[in-house]
Amino acid sequence: MPLKSWKKLSEATIFRNPYWTYKRDTFELPSGKPGEYHYVHTNGSSMVVPIVGDGSMLLVNQYRYLVGRESREFPCGSVKEGSTYEETARRELEEETGNSAKSLLMVGEFNPYNGVTNEMCHVYIARDLQYIGGTPDETEEFEILRVTSAGIETQIRSGVIWDGMTIAAWSIAKAAIKNRKRRK
Repeated sequence: MPLKSWKKLSEATIFRNPYWTYKRDTFELPSGKPGEYHYVHTNGSSMVVPIVGDGSMLLVNQYRYLVGRESREFPCGSVKEGSTYEETARRELEEETGNSAKSLLMVGEFNPYNGVTNEMCHVYIARDLQYIGGTPDETEEFEILRVTSAGIETQIRSGVIWDGMTIAAWSIAKAAIKNRKRRK
């Protein structure tokens, strides 16, 4: 039996910036009781798992202001107005690693924090990389790291990789990577 859904009564934009919109909805529960829901709306995001010729992967190490520390992550970025998930994946791969990909395959999607945002992140595997040079945004500085699958697993277990979106993307991408290896 399906769960009962809530009825949306209205939607209001509270604040908007170039990256997200803070919204407030009013709703009615199946019982008839009204309520408010506050959340962050985005156009989504794209995260890329770049695989180099020897099978290792590229991570970017960058400073994360809110927690005041460095974070090892797969390249990722927000879908800008008028852009697609795939265009975003290609742009972020180039900006953050300086590489373009001949092959880009979407392997899954997830919501990073479904009680707070309606964002959906599409996960891509990039292969056949070619270095073309990157142009990070003014607020971005990257150290490019090459890591094996086993290295990623070890870094997740030890807490070196602690970014939730990278961990979620890896759980999706590693199955696709393993399946491809089996078919060869």
